[in-house]
Amino acid sequence: MSPGFARTPEDFDPAVRAHRVADVTVTVVADGVPLADAEVVLAQRNHRFLFGNIGFEQIPLANGKLDGEARERAEQIADRWLALFNAATLPFYWGQFERERGAPATEPLLATARWFKERGCVVKGHPLAWHTLAPAWLRDLPVEEVAREQVARIRRDAAAFAGVLDAWDVINEVVIMPVFDKEPNGLTRLCREIGRIPLVRMVFDAAREADPSATLLLNDFDMSTAYECLIEGVLEAGIKIDALGLQSHMHQGYWGEERTLETIDRFARYGLPLHFTETTLVSGHIMPPEIVDLNDYQIPSWPSTPEGEQRQAEEVVRHYTTLLSHPAVVSATYWGLTDGGWLGAPGGFLRADGTPKPSYDALYALVKGDWWTAPTPLRTDAAGRLRFAGFLGAYELGAGGQTAAFDVSFPGETAVTVSI
Repeated sequence: MSPGFARTPEDFDPAVRAHRVADVTVTVVADGVPLADAEVVLAQRNHRFLFGNIGFEQIPLANGKLDGEARERAEQIADRWLALFNAATLPFYWGQFERERGAPATEPLLATARWFKERGCVVKGHPLAWHTLAPAWLRDLPVEEVAREQVARIRRDAAAFAGVLDAWDVINEVVIMPVFDKEPNGLTRLCREIGRIPLVRMVFDAAREADPSATLLLNDFDMSTAYECLIEGVLEAGIKIDALGLQSHMHQGYWGEERTLETIDRFARYGLPLHFTETTLVSGHIMPPEIVDLNDYQIPSWPSTPEGEQRQAEEVVRHYTTLLSHPAVVSATYWGLTDGGWLGAPGGFLRADGTPKPSYDALYALVKGDWWTAPTPLRTDAAGRLRFAGFLGAYELGAGGQTAAFDVSFPGETAVTVSI
């Protein structure tokens, strides 16, 4: 590596560099004068792309509820979480958040959200409206009152977390909401009576009013044309959606590059940022293909296996590389760090005992290896310039005991002036 130069665009995977990598010229200035022929250290501090995971496990730790070995284990898991991810999703399932009408469990989640924010993470709440895990006390209310309570819930919680939460899954899985019959709930009755699009308008208007600065997502697992029709109806109705959430639980096998890119292309045509909000890849046996509702697959034990762990690691690399190869995708949230979460599946990057699987190491090697700029000594040229190629994100430059931060926000040729 010659003085003044770090990595070049050609050092990165060509599948992702066009949309994720900038070729940056930095002019370093001290007291208004270019810092010529000087030793500096360049280091990346964060990714612009949101590499996310759920933060459910960190709630007891963030609230100081653990002691002894339990706290030590939780801290080890949290360290692994923070070493890899920069975006957290927290649970706002209404039936759990407000089991007793008028008594929301605000403080534990507020403390957890602040815990993540203090550690440099983007934080999202999931979800504000959903027919599943809705409060039991909604069931016997008249539809008009269900609507009032839903709007009140959104206004209350979005306002309470404004400035702490950056985003919300405003409404979840509305495609099937009016026909959902797995369990009685108030939201299905409301959606059936007023219709999907009026319900989407109602909840988005309430969330926008309560926190205008938050990113508001429409989120669904249904990747069929039914979701496309819903999106088209919502947009034609003039409802402002900030981003689309696409779920990609792959308990029945990896989608593969072709299906993933085809799915991205279908939803990218609406011109909205795409968030892969819920992804899992299992390291045990694959769920049988005849299962229609993944929740119906209930078995006593679903162990991780050495063969499955190797397969999971390979699929994780392929999946994340595919997502970053498409410019419409801005976020990817994995659904659980540790095994035994949703459906008891071995879908985590850590085994049940907290040890990392090959998938953790493989993703880390991408996010904090191939796609990362570690602290790098460089020398400016006679004009105080240095050049490097790096993933979009936050950087820091140090020289003579001083440091300065700067952002690289757009791919391609970029020029930045940094004052030390």
